[in-house]
Amino acid sequence: MGNRALPDSVTPLPSLAELRQSFKAGKLALISAFREAPPTQRAAAQLLRQLARHVDAKLQQLWMHADMPAGACLVAVGGYGRAELFPHSDVDVLVLLPDGVEAHTNGPVKTSIEAFITACWDIGLEIGSSVRTLGECLQEAAADVTVQTALLEARLLAGKRTQFMSLEQALMAAMDAKAFLRAKTLEARQRHIKYDDTPYSLEPNCKESPGGLRDLQVLIWIARAAGLGKTWKALADRGLITAFESRQLQRNEGLLKLIRARLHSVAGRREDRLVFDLQNAVAESFGYQASQGHRASEVLMRRYYWAAKAVTQLNQILLLNLEEQVNGSQQQLMRRIDHHFLDRAGMLEVESDDLYLREPHAILRTFLVYQQTPGIKGLSARTLRALYNARELMNSAFRRDPANRATFMQILRQSEGQTHAMRLMNQTSVLGRYLWVFRSIVGQMQHDLFHVYTVDQHILMVLRNVRRFFIPEHAHEYPFCSQLAAQWDKPELLYIAALFHDVAKGRGGDHSDLGAVEVRRFCRDHGLNKEDTELAVFLVQHHLTLSRVAQKEDLSDPDVIQRFTQKMGDARHLTALYLLTVADIRGTSPKVWNAWKSKLLEDLYRISLRALGGAQPNLTADIEARKQEARQALALHSMLPDTEAELWGTLQLSYFARHEANDLAWHARSLWRHVLTDKPIVRARPSPIGEGLQVLVYSPDAQDLFARICGYFDGAGFNILDAKVHTTRKGFALDTFQVLSPDMDLHHRDLVSLVEAKLTQALMAEGPLPEPRRGRLSRRVKSFPFTPRIALRPDERAQHWLLSISTSDRAGLLYAIARVLARHGINLQLAKISTLGERVEDTFLVDGAALQQNKAQLQIESELLDAVSLQL
Repeated sequence: MGNRALPDSVTPLPSLAELRQSFKAGKLALISAFREAPPTQRAAAQLLRQLARHVDAKLQQLWMHADMPAGACLVAVGGYGRAELFPHSDVDVLVLLPDGVEAHTNGPVKTSIEAFITACWDIGLEIGSSVRTLGECLQEAAADVTVQTALLEARLLAGKRTQFMSLEQALMAAMDAKAFLRAKTLEARQRHIKYDDTPYSLEPNCKESPGGLRDLQVLIWIARAAGLGKTWKALADRGLITAFESRQLQRNEGLLKLIRARLHSVAGRREDRLVFDLQNAVAESFGYQASQGHRASEVLMRRYYWAAKAVTQLNQILLLNLEEQVNGSQQQLMRRIDHHFLDRAGMLEVESDDLYLREPHAILRTFLVYQQTPGIKGLSARTLRALYNARELMNSAFRRDPANRATFMQILRQSEGQTHAMRLMNQTSVLGRYLWVFRSIVGQMQHDLFHVYTVDQHILMVLRNVRRFFIPEHAHEYPFCSQLAAQWDKPELLYIAALFHDVAKGRGGDHSDLGAVEVRRFCRDHGLNKEDTELAVFLVQHHLTLSRVAQKEDLSDPDVIQRFTQKMGDARHLTALYLLTVADIRGTSPKVWNAWKSKLLEDLYRISLRALGGAQPNLTADIEARKQEARQALALHSMLPDTEAELWGTLQLSYFARHEANDLAWHARSLWRHVLTDKPIVRARPSPIGEGLQVLVYSPDAQDLFARICGYFDGAGFNILDAKVHTTRKGFALDTFQVLSPDMDLHHRDLVSLVEAKLTQALMAEGPLPEPRRGRLSRRVKSFPFTPRIALRPDERAQHWLLSISTSDRAGLLYAIARVLARHGINLQLAKISTLGERVEDTFLVDGAALQQNKAQLQIESELLDAVSLQL
């Protein structure tokens, strides 16, 4: 055993308490100095080195006094092996033992190692430790690429240098660079998918997300495994990247390290995600301030996104070059496509490095050829580099060039490939340099509580959705949209509208109107005729209209349909707007779209299409047809003739206008024996739209009935999507609800029985209304609070009032609103519940004596604001 008797020159080890205090104080001093210093890349690099040296010193001090066997050594591995430590990063070490030394059975070696590791934790060094012999290291590295990667960056801290050098040499001798490349490439692909496969996530992980630090580390690991170099400069010296690219890599890596270091210091813990509740604090640590309607966090995130985008571009170039070097495919045979481009094993290759300098028109043609050439799956490293170096060529003259404008329109008019071409153009910065207006929204955040992508990524997502309408393989996703798209003659007009619908966001003012100006300019510059130009302008200017009317207004009201169809003008405009609206909503967030929204939009489209086709609104005829269809449905269920008569005789015209024949038949079938009941009747069934439950409540009317129903749904965790409220001539309430449950994985029969029993009990309970459930607010709502808005105004006929409420979503919200309405004797006729991610836009049709008095109106609005602002 070694180190049992310490030489006279070894300083006695201070107590663990003293070591703990000095370690904590030293680390705190370094982090504090960093926080006080200007936020520069040099300051971040210095902090990482100093923290690593600080930890080195403590580990070496403990190792020197540990009773380790002769030949053992202490090795830093993983990120710590790079001699860089972020404020709250892992400290991974390897205790490397000579072959033949047994550390896994009870004995002096195991005791010494356990004492060393315990001492590390006692002084505040929360190390991740492994204990292996040289042979075990090689064995585990061969079986697990994660272990192999960690050892690749090993650094000797203390102990026998010859033992460490033997490990290094043996690892490199056993290294299979091709297998390592394949494993790290697959690993990176999985990681990218896990982190949304985009650098533009609104809460990116600055280490693991695409374009983050891990992407850069992977490149160095592959280069080291292949013996090609350990630094960007070394890779530049070998010709794998240019000197300019080397400087760009260093600069963007430095910025990402600075952001991560600031994030750790602000959070006070290991936190690599730029989460909403930390973005502002990190931005302020950079000295950023809110200005001109932009938060300080937006300035920070814009800077992060641009760095991540540059890393993504440079990563593609270098990774392709490394693959060629490792796989020996530099001299691969190429097939000529035309006089400018070649097919290099499925990658589009420029015929010379200076192609774009000689022929700037070839820049946009790159993406046209990419679309048109079967078998091309991407751009080669040479092409990516040429595009990267040609960015300054894409100036105002380039954008005005008629040949380039014609090429861009060709790209939009191709039979396929628009989505991939536009994404590739955005990744290579070509799209923002050609469409200058697009450049201003690259990496722009959206704090509206329902978009989960930056503006540019949302736009490209909407373009993808529109494109899918025209692809037969995706017809199962949007059957009705695919049916309409099959009859559409100019898909490029929808693509243009998708590209421009949100392009003016962040400027202040109405982005729909500002975007309409931009798309008109684009159409004029690109030679579109007047008719096509006006359609594109219409789509951008009104891209929110169809959604607003469908989700907020009463579609059974002929006046609503008349006003909407007048705005549409004809079936062509209506169809185009419907397709764009579906694509837009589905491109905001996976949480926003549901079957109920789909039904509302399709209902408005079909009703409006009939009206635009010349069918005059005839409510009486429509209702009679609906009743006849309902009677046929009742007959199919073996119900006697006139089963429905008693119930229907008590209901107003508005009931029949707001319900489909299927609903009329179900209500009649459920209630024909209970028309004059003295107890509440509750019936539920799986929703005909295929999502959630449809719930029917029939009960003697009461002022707080709607509130009690909402209270039950709130307490049971149901999400109300829609509510229709009716009062019969005999004083009974007939209310229907479309709801979603968190327990939809239960068998529908069990859930139906549960709702029918529990809701009936809740309605029969006496006493005051229960307090609303205090649900937790999401981090996003806390970080970006949405100022509630209440609007109360008479409807067009001055018979009812329209109550509009916009606020952040939270549990119990609708119940809190219903309690206020019940308190003031307000009768609810219709509720349109629209949830947009974490924001709600609810509209209620109400009436009541209190609404006729100005003072009472103000009191109601004030109480509603208090109710929806609760917990914010």
